[in-house]
Amino acid sequence: MMRIGAAQMVSTAVVEDNLAAADRLLASAADQGVELLVLPENFALFGEKQLRQVGEAESDAAGPLRRYLQHSARRFGLWIVGGTLPTTELHGVTRRPPAAGRVFAASLVINARGEEVGRYDKIHLFDVDVGDRQGRYRESDTFAAGSAPGLVDTPWGRLGLAVCYDLRFPEYFRLLAEHGAQLIVVPSAFTYVTGEAHWRILMQARAIENLCYVAGACQGGEHDSKRRTWGDSLVVDPWGQVLAHRHQGEGLVVADIDFDRVAALRGKMPVHKHRRFSVT
Repeated sequence: MMRIGAAQMVSTAVVEDNLAAADRLLASAADQGVELLVLPENFALFGEKQLRQVGEAESDAAGPLRRYLQHSARRFGLWIVGGTLPTTELHGVTRRPPAAGRVFAASLVINARGEEVGRYDKIHLFDVDVGDRQGRYRESDTFAAGSAPGLVDTPWGRLGLAVCYDLRFPEYFRLLAEHGAQLIVVPSAFTYVTGEAHWRILMQARAIENLCYVAGACQGGEHDSKRRTWGDSLVVDPWGQVLAHRHQGEGLVVADIDFDRVAALRGKMPVHKHRRFSVT
């Protein structure tokens, strides 16, 4: 068993304000016995203007945001999935630095001793036209795509890492499950329009398809005059049941994860053995 927390935030372009909000949520998580806390996508910086500058400062483990996560994990005695933060540092099989002006959207896993034990760089970039106040989204203008799946062994079980738009690519979640993921976390900043239409059903589908827990830590609210996010941070069990959720605003979602339940359900319904087409 493991108690997970999914932090919901309404981050801005002011890093100090965002870290103060993260502190409140970390303290609440510790008070509630959370053992692993997931922060949302862009938890420390929501906006494009400072991305490259912040990303260069986070080019190694001594970066201020990375040190913040390391210190917080030790201070509160819990594991942290650091949503995403920008960095120019290469990772995994990536061979080239990001092009001028771009950064990787890195999701870092920090253990309770404050050690970086895993990282995933967002692979699928949100280049989409949405009928909201911003209208057009082109993440590839500011972000470079990652190239390796995110998997981390924890004291409770194997953790899979995804980010936001990855949720629309079931083959990626299938790959994580085939490599042993029993819990997949999805730091996100879904737009209000796309979130209202698809967020929850996609989360439930990914959990059901792979018979695993899926937890989403989201941005949820008004960020500026153009950007509004859907929120609905939640934890879904392997049978597709929503264990806990929060629609809008800053707050914490807490649920207990039973890794034995994953093994039991996969034994009773061995979908992974019945597949006739493989992921390539």
